[in-house]
Amino acid sequence: MHQEIIDNTGKDFAHSWVSSSKFIWFCQIFVVVAIVLSACVAQYAHRYKGKPEVNVPENTLYNPTYK
Repeated sequence: MHQEIIDNTGKDFAHSWVSSSKFIWFCQIFVVVAIVLSACVAQYAHRYKGKPEVNVPENTLYNPTYK
């Protein structure tokens, strides 16, 4: 009885160093881009929206005025 041995080591992810390293490199690039984009969105969401109108009591000014 003759059994044919099929060699799948070149196609398997775990046995092919070249394809696995390329896949891991693309995953790293995707993760870095996702982190940078999420940081940009967070910066935009919490941006400075302008000078607020603050009521300052007159007695605490540089030249205070008292009643």
